[in-house]
Amino acid sequence: MEKALTVTDANQYIARMFQNDFMLSKIEIKGEVSGCKYHSTGHIYFTLKDAESKISAVMFANSRLRGLKSDIKDGDEVVVSGRIGVYTKAGSYQIYASKIELCGKGDLYQKFLELKAQLEEKGMFCEQYKIPIPKYARRIGIVTAQSGAVIQDIKKVSYRRNPYVQLILYPSAVQGEGAANNIAEGIEYFNNSNVDVVIVGRGGGSIEDLWAFNEMIVAEAIFNCTKPVISAVGHQTDFTIADFVADLRAATPSEAAETAVFDLNQFYTGLENIKSDYQSRMNIALQRVRAKYDNLLMNMKMHDATHLIADKKMRLQELYDGLNAQFGRQLDEVKKQLAVMAASYEGISPLKRLTGGYAYVSDEEGNGIFSVNDLKVSDDLNIRMKDGTVRAKVSKIQTLDGE
Repeated sequence: MEKALTVTDANQYIARMFQNDFMLSKIEIKGEVSGCKYHSTGHIYFTLKDAESKISAVMFANSRLRGLKSDIKDGDEVVVSGRIGVYTKAGSYQIYASKIELCGKGDLYQKFLELKAQLEEKGMFCEQYKIPIPKYARRIGIVTAQSGAVIQDIKKVSYRRNPYVQLILYPSAVQGEGAANNIAEGIEYFNNSNVDVVIVGRGGGSIEDLWAFNEMIVAEAIFNCTKPVISAVGHQTDFTIADFVADLRAATPSEAAETAVFDLNQFYTGLENIKSDYQSRMNIALQRVRAKYDNLLMNMKMHDATHLIADKKMRLQELYDGLNAQFGRQLDEVKKQLAVMAASYEGISPLKRLTGGYAYVSDEEGNGIFSVNDLKVSDDLNIRMKDGTVRAKVSKIQTLDGE
């Protein structure tokens, strides 16, 4: 038991074996790219596969600059040059790519392109066949797996935007054998129901994982559906045949729910805005009627008592002239008082004294020094004069009695 290796020791020993193998240190492998992911650091992680086997692969950012002429994607057939090494932390081996060259398209990707061209020629992608997504859907059919993040994301977004919208799930396989038929059956089920819109979705994955959504049977089910269909397959960079045939493509299932479920708070806010707008218009109309009424009433009074109005105007003018004169006299008196006060304050102004040769002494914190007893040798002083400040240091202290 004392000679037992740790897991780390074992993995490091295996890694050294790989490093010492000449064939594994410089190797070329041909295969089809699958599960390709571009990391924010610039690294590329993918799987290289053929009909019977697969191997993990990574190309680091520094190798990518020199060894990759154009980006790769799922379905590309490539030749990867590099070395095979062990990732000791996980106890797994992979090829560390130094160079990647395209040598053709993978079988699945070629099949995808062929079906896409065939359906496009039939007009199944044309905008004229797209059904608008209803603005206020009340019942939404969802074709996806019963468990998993997709249905949870849709429910979360839906309940946040509008808890009164009814979600109806048709549980379906979204990957593997029979998944395409299952998805098509779900779409047909909702086509014969009273839902307002249908969401067909799943999470992201490789081209193999998403292949059920590239089958003819799913494309035809979406195209023949009389209810608007939103395709929410994969993530933003993943496209399937279902995306092109659907009435609307959402980058993610959450985005599909945002589109299909109207926001109840925004709806109420819109109603309040409409109400406020009508009230504002009514108030403006009432103000115009009231102003017209006041003008008519004023005209009637002016015609009935013109001489009274003239007398009132004269009286108002007299009052105005008297108040204006009184205000002028009071303003002059205040100005005189302010001038006297200004003259009296000028005599005691500290700044005035500074112009006479005096100075103001304070410590480094700005506190005034009024006695030599407040100081000690080496204290820093600020001496304020009329045109600036002098920085000084106490070298000697002497009182008036010579101490």
